[in-house]
Amino acid sequence: MSQPMNQNLSRKRKFTKKMDDFWSLICMDYDCSKARENPFCNDFKFLQDHSKCINNLLIICFDILLLIMLSFTMIKRTSSTPFHGQTRAERYSNLQLVSATSNGVLGLVHSCLGIWILEEMIRKNHTALPLNWWLVEFFQGITWLLASFTVLSLRLKHYPVTSLRLFAVLLLLASGILCALSLFYAISSRGLSLKIALDVLSFPASILVLLCTFKVCHRDEKWKEKDESLYAPLNGQLNETDSVGDIVTPFAKAGFFSRMTFWWLNPLMKKGKEKTLEDEDIPKLREPDRAESCYSVFIEQLNKQKQKEPTLQPSVFWTIMSCHWREIWISGFFAFIKVVTLSCGPLLLNAFILVAEGNESFKYEGYVLAISLFFAKIIESLSQRQWYFRCRLVGMKVRSLLTAAIYKKQLKLSNAARLEHSGGEIMNYVTVDAYRIGEFPFWFHQMWTTSFQICIALVILVRAIGLATIASMVVIILTVLCNAPLAKLQQKFQSKLMVAQDERLKANSEALVNMKVLKLYAWEKHFKKAIEGLRNVELEMLSAVQSRKAYNIFLFWSSPILVSAASFAACYFLEIPLHANNVFTFVATLRLVQEPITSIPDVIGVVIQSKVAFARIGKFLEASELQNANCRKSCVDDNLRGSISIKSADFSWEDNVSKPTLRNINLEVRHGQKVAICGEVGSGKSTLLATILGEVPNTKGTIEVYGSFAYVSQTAWIQSGTIRENILFGADLDPQRYEETLYRSSLIKDLELFPYGDLTEIGERGVNLSGGQKQRIQLARALYQNADIYLLDDPFSAVDAHTATNLFKEYIMEGLAGKTVLLVTHQVDFLPAFDSVMLMLDGEILQAAPYHHLLESSREFQELVEAHKKTAGSDHQVDTPSAKRDSTSGREIKQDFLEKKLQASNENKLIKQEEREIGDTGLKPYIQYLNQMKGYIYFAATTLCHILFVAGQIIQNSWMAANVDNPHIKTLKLILVYLLIGVVSIVFMLIRTFLIAALGLLSSKHLFSQLMNSLFRAPMSFYDSTPLGRILSRVSADMSIVDLDIPFYLAYTVGGTTNFYSNLAVLSFVSWQVLFVAIPLVFAAIQLQKYYFATAKALMRLNGTTKSFVANHVAETNAGAVTIRAFKEEDRFFKKNLDLIDVNASPFFHSFTSNEWLIQRLETISAVVLSAAALCMVVLPPETFPAGFIGMALSYGLSLNNSLVFSIQFQCTLANYIVSVERINQYMYIPSEAPEVIEGNRPPVNWPVAGKVEISNLQVTETSY
Repeated sequence: MSQPMNQNLSRKRKFTKKMDDFWSLICMDYDCSKARENPFCNDFKFLQDHSKCINNLLIICFDILLLIMLSFTMIKRTSSTPFHGQTRAERYSNLQLVSATSNGVLGLVHSCLGIWILEEMIRKNHTALPLNWWLVEFFQGITWLLASFTVLSLRLKHYPVTSLRLFAVLLLLASGILCALSLFYAISSRGLSLKIALDVLSFPASILVLLCTFKVCHRDEKWKEKDESLYAPLNGQLNETDSVGDIVTPFAKAGFFSRMTFWWLNPLMKKGKEKTLEDEDIPKLREPDRAESCYSVFIEQLNKQKQKEPTLQPSVFWTIMSCHWREIWISGFFAFIKVVTLSCGPLLLNAFILVAEGNESFKYEGYVLAISLFFAKIIESLSQRQWYFRCRLVGMKVRSLLTAAIYKKQLKLSNAARLEHSGGEIMNYVTVDAYRIGEFPFWFHQMWTTSFQICIALVILVRAIGLATIASMVVIILTVLCNAPLAKLQQKFQSKLMVAQDERLKANSEALVNMKVLKLYAWEKHFKKAIEGLRNVELEMLSAVQSRKAYNIFLFWSSPILVSAASFAACYFLEIPLHANNVFTFVATLRLVQEPITSIPDVIGVVIQSKVAFARIGKFLEASELQNANCRKSCVDDNLRGSISIKSADFSWEDNVSKPTLRNINLEVRHGQKVAICGEVGSGKSTLLATILGEVPNTKGTIEVYGSFAYVSQTAWIQSGTIRENILFGADLDPQRYEETLYRSSLIKDLELFPYGDLTEIGERGVNLSGGQKQRIQLARALYQNADIYLLDDPFSAVDAHTATNLFKEYIMEGLAGKTVLLVTHQVDFLPAFDSVMLMLDGEILQAAPYHHLLESSREFQELVEAHKKTAGSDHQVDTPSAKRDSTSGREIKQDFLEKKLQASNENKLIKQEEREIGDTGLKPYIQYLNQMKGYIYFAATTLCHILFVAGQIIQNSWMAANVDNPHIKTLKLILVYLLIGVVSIVFMLIRTFLIAALGLLSSKHLFSQLMNSLFRAPMSFYDSTPLGRILSRVSADMSIVDLDIPFYLAYTVGGTTNFYSNLAVLSFVSWQVLFVAIPLVFAAIQLQKYYFATAKALMRLNGTTKSFVANHVAETNAGAVTIRAFKEEDRFFKKNLDLIDVNASPFFHSFTSNEWLIQRLETISAVVLSAAALCMVVLPPETFPAGFIGMALSYGLSLNNSLVFSIQFQCTLANYIVSVERINQYMYIPSEAPEVIEGNRPPVNWPVAGKVEISNLQVTETSY
């Protein structure tokens, strides 16, 4: 037993000796362990020192791994793929050049440092040992030089994309760890060396390599796709433009630095300064951001989820997340960088206070800190701007895809689902719910960044005040716990508010659509009173929501004061000493997290609103759809084309077998037959046509229809546009067929009366046409489509007998010769000409036969004919000669003249372009808002309360700064006075929050009341020339913004601006020399804002007006959904909807991008001001100011960027929202009708005595509107 043991011990000693020899060769000493027997220690404190031998060895090993991987990739690529000669000639991008240069410089510096270390060791010690000191620098140098070569070689495209990306990711990981360790070592040891500087610089260099690799490889993939597409036949279409003259946004082709700095927006900003921007000045969105692309991706992901879980309905939220996960991760990465750089501030402040007290770690440390502060703020600005921009972009795409999905669903909605989702509710889904969800991505990362920032703050606080941090945590936890029930209540009231809003909007929509009827019956007061009653219910819910929001705001705005008071009290009881460095490190940390903490109520509000909106839209998208695919059959045999077969079928609007609308329907119609459908009112005639169209669910039996449809509804549906557009209905113009259609539809004489013939623009729903003209345009639309089956629902009811007779002869008998026709009619004079007459009663086909046979055999039909004869006073059909047809050539000449005339003058168009303000309106819309119910009094009180709150915070911190190191002031007194000032400040904050909620409610109530008064007193000429969507967008989307957003954003804007200038004032008080830099820069910032607002205002207004196009198209489609489906025009209407969404999204995209453009430049200015103030403090002799005041000034200075962003962000958002007040105000002062009551001209009490109307010498002229 002893011999084997001795052999094992001998082997162990030999191995240990070899390891000792190896370790001596590498390190000489054992760095990590005092015991020679244990060269590798288990204590991980060695990681704190970047110069330890073990760290150097790990770096060498990692460098060797990277070099082997890169070399293997080069060898494999060279051996496996022969060189094909010519490659694409490309210039290096700016990103490649910067990355290659920085990597090359890093490699050279590392290599030179290694050579210098080797030379010094040989000169002093006459040996090159230990190897780790210079070898690590050599390997680092080679790695970075190869990284530089790799970046440049991307142009040659010789390396696999995956290998290059893996190399870049590993390099970033190693550099990040090394940078973090070096920074930690530098801060803890308070020392700086070239080695540490190189390690820190390696991290941004590796980021450049990563960005460069991903960007260039992604570009190569696109080039590859384009190269392949060159072999496809050219079709004359361009990728970047939809038509001649369309300009795609420069963002599509912007480089890395242009995107990071928003430099690509400069041309549009310049154009906006030179002139007022119009629709054609706004570039189109790039392809991936357009509604069609977004919707396609959404549907693809939705189908994937349905395939995975067929039994479950996919979640809209998770489907959207899966569509945009990449953008969300990238924006989250920028959010992470922003939080990390922001959290460096308190650490730098702590170092500044130590320098101010004369405790420098090395010479010029103050200058290094000032420069570090500047770069930290610049990185913070770049990352935050990209975070916000990318989230806004995702929000825009989500809003576009949801609007498209809602519109698409509307076209397929079943009748039962339409009972649950009215037109007003669908409008609300588009204008309000989709908008709220579109805002959600902007706040998404706030949910975790706030928590992450608080966690980092707690770590910093532990270092500053130790165990007293527990008190801070307790207050924060209590704040969150107190907010939980409030959040639940807010969600509850938000859901009720949306339901109340739906009801009010539904009533609004019904009243506006039928305004002519209301005015003819003088029902305006009654309906306005009913809408105001619904509005009062809505205001009750709004008051509840806004009150809970006010509670939340007060809770979170006051929490930093409570946290600081509780922490200092804990310091007193735990006997933790308070000094300037730990107190103002604490204060600075709290000030930095104050902005995200105060935004928590908004985050909660947005999350609640989005949750409610997701639920509502999700329910709508899950609603039942029409199942009409089985109704229409593909026609292989031409003999079947135009035939209809219904056998023993029941149909129910409610899709309920026990409640059939039509019963036991048997119908056979062959190609070319003409069938008349008669019956009493409510007998089911229109429903029978709807069943053939596939609109009514089939609960029993079979139905088969062969061929295409043309449908004329009983109530005419006319689109906004020209008469020609309504007749063509998406088809190409065939002049001969078009002329024939006009003649057959008896429209030629009417068109001669219109100012521009068939190019005359008709109002929404054809308001400037008579009932007969609308029906004849519908008939012309049906005839021009040249369909197989014509379903005509009582088209002669709105025309006189003469015109009806002419239409029957020219249209039905001649124009539709050879076509299958089903005509619902009450005019029995035409029935003998039909092949079959169908009599319906109580949802059943009573009998079907030729006219004379039916007249002899059916008593019910005899009664129907007799009743008609008595009413009409005639028992024979009047033989009226048809109108003489005009010559085609003369018609074409006249039409050509009218086209030229129309092109020359558009000022007499009925539907005029929507009005919008031009230029900078200054404070006008704000005054309009604040003038409601003397709102300026509430606003003034709110502003004063906030100023007093900010002043209280400054006094509070000044008290602490002046006395924290004062031995004559006891700690208890210091803390009690600090707490007392804080409590007084909180009282002002409480008053401020509830005043702003009251201001919002009063202004909303009065604005809506004035708007309703104006709309109900507007003349009919206003409704004839104004599309319904324009009005609905004001009473829905614009009113929602006025209700929920404007009051609190107004308070935030004032609060943020006050905070920024108070921060600047405190900073200037300590180092007044900074005013020499601050004043010119503040002036520059004001000029920059003016430059920005010239473009931004125009973009915001264009966003408002184009929003009406979408709303109007949704409302119009909802009214004509049956007609659209009958003509199978769903795809064309959906395409138009996608185009309108993009037209609206483009100004919105450039609007929020211009916000980021402005804020980034202003942040740079504030970073310069802060760095200048820090340099002033460094230049001043030590102890010029007490360390407490320096700490206070820098704690305010560090939040300068945050307060500036907070201020400008809300200024820009408020400027966007206030456009809603402008738009509402435009319809608050519509020229009114004559007064309802003229006191001096009242009729007698018993008027009218008799029903009598006298018309004497009346002259009427057509108004030009």
